[in-house]
Amino acid sequence: MVKYLRGKAILYSFTFMKILLTAFIVFLSITAAFAQYNDSTFYRINVTSTGSINKTNDGRAYLLNNGVNFGIKKKDIVLNATNTFVYGNQNDRLTNRDFSSSLNFNLYKTLPNFYYWGLLNYNTSYSLKINNQFLGGLGVAYNFLDSKTSYLNLSNGILYDKSNLLANLNYNTFRNSLRLAFRFSFNDVVVVDGNNFLQSSLSNGNDYIIKSNTSVSFKLRKWISLTTALNYNRMNITQRENLLLTYGVAIDKFF
Repeated sequence: MVKYLRGKAILYSFTFMKILLTAFIVFLSITAAFAQYNDSTFYRINVTSTGSINKTNDGRAYLLNNGVNFGIKKKDIVLNATNTFVYGNQNDRLTNRDFSSSLNFNLYKTLPNFYYWGLLNYNTSYSLKINNQFLGGLGVAYNFLDSKTSYLNLSNGILYDKSNLLANLNYNTFRNSLRLAFRFSFNDVVVVDGNNFLQSSLSNGNDYIIKSNTSVSFKLRKWISLTTALNYNRMNITQRENLLLTYGVAIDKFF
């Protein structure tokens, strides 16, 4: 049983990394093709692979946290696609099998530092007891700081949430989505990133979602970094939460 679970975890990790590598190659090909015709379009790909392992005489625990982000920026619009996968096991018992995929855009058409945003998001999470969750909505945002070394952003909007929880409960609600995002770079070597969400139901005060993601990266080269990340998630309606501290490598490339 132990060998089976260990093999399954390794299979999940290698399968996901093959997907990341394939996506990376495809994105490079697309970028090369577009770059020949449009010098005003910019691309970014970010691949992160982190994890943690703890093994003692009394047991073992491991956690794998992988993600890929691809972004396109063209004058008045920014488009981002993000996928993350978390797999965890403790003493041969599954703790995490969490997947998230999102597509969002920012539209800059009005005041400086002000923009509109749109989001489509799908989640499934063993640790938070979510079978399927679809989120979609629109909102506004403002950049209080926006430079090469400092970024501070506050956004707010309305999301529609259609979920199926592990208790096989179908659940629909509208949520207010408040986000605080920041990024600070120190001497172009140390980078601190953060995204923090509070997504409260408009019809049930006890139904709220908290997502907090903070990372610290140390650049080895312009495009590769050692990184450590602290992620906290809470789904109050299922009374479930997780706290993940991982470390690993991040590849961040602009075209």
